[in-house]
Amino acid sequence: MKIKAGIIGATGYAGAELARLLLQRDDVELVWYGSRSYVGQDFASIYRNMAHAAMEPCQDDDMGKLAELADVIFTATPQGFCAAQVTEELLQKTKIIDLSADFRIKDVEIYEQWYKIKHPTPQFLPEAVYGLPEVNREQVKKARLVANPGCYPTCSFLTIYPLVKEGLIDPDTIIIDAKSGTSGAGRGNKTDSLYCEVNESIKAYGVASHRHTPEIEEQLSYAAGKPVTISFTPHLVPMNRGILVTAYASLTESVTAEQVKAVYDSYYQDEYFVRVLEPGMPPQTRWVEGSNFADVGFQLDSRTNRIVMMGAIDNMVKGAAGQAMQNMNLMFGLPEQTGLRQIPVFP
Repeated sequence: MKIKAGIIGATGYAGAELARLLLQRDDVELVWYGSRSYVGQDFASIYRNMAHAAMEPCQDDDMGKLAELADVIFTATPQGFCAAQVTEELLQKTKIIDLSADFRIKDVEIYEQWYKIKHPTPQFLPEAVYGLPEVNREQVKKARLVANPGCYPTCSFLTIYPLVKEGLIDPDTIIIDAKSGTSGAGRGNKTDSLYCEVNESIKAYGVASHRHTPEIEEQLSYAAGKPVTISFTPHLVPMNRGILVTAYASLTESVTAEQVKAVYDSYYQDEYFVRVLEPGMPPQTRWVEGSNFADVGFQLDSRTNRIVMMGAIDNMVKGAAGQAMQNMNLMFGLPEQTGLRQIPVFP
């Protein structure tokens, strides 16, 4: 039987990417294109790349009604929406994969501090599973409610996690410099995202205040077994897709490149979607575009006793929709790569 899936927020970039991936599967029926802005308008008229594939009109954001139809609901919505809608009755009828930050951060006070909104349903925070399959695979399999990780946290964490977990770096010295394509800012009409504002330029934003900071810190704290505080600065670059993370940290012991590579391999050699590059080979966003792969690499800097850790993902796929579908596969007992074997697009 086909999995019946619905998307709330289907006309945003992440929702549309999710629709594109799901529509290519024979084992999934997409029963709901939710969009507050385009109710009644054919989905394919908004995203012409899906003509002949998505023939249905957009519907509203009635999750209660959708729960009667769908085996799984994806919410690609602004912060606060999913948390305001989820109920025990809803979760008894369907599974939810939330692409917002509503259930990513376990400490409700930190969530409210960084997102400047009151969390309406904190009682579901303990149950929600942080949906990074490479770390929480077994928990995702049993989940009713999955918090799909953010794009920057996904790339940052996969890049740094093995060395934090093994104690090879001092987590209190971590600095993350990250760069994202403009699709990460969403499809909304914002002056800062206009072509003339973005083209031929690069800028830092959210300096010392970006909302993904506490999410990265919380996940690294679990890995380190103690609270971790980082410096995180994202940048906007004039490309459509992609995230490149360059992270720096002090080493806790003398290691060779071969030893570091062995650590990465021990964590990721059985992970289909994480590709560990040879020492000194920097990841590039061009080699992951359109795919669910994450490329990670590193370079030792013996002069400073530091290590440079690097990662690249497609922010729309592994950073959002692809990872959401990866989580769906786990939740329904399917092979994790189902529908996600796309080779990166080049050129």
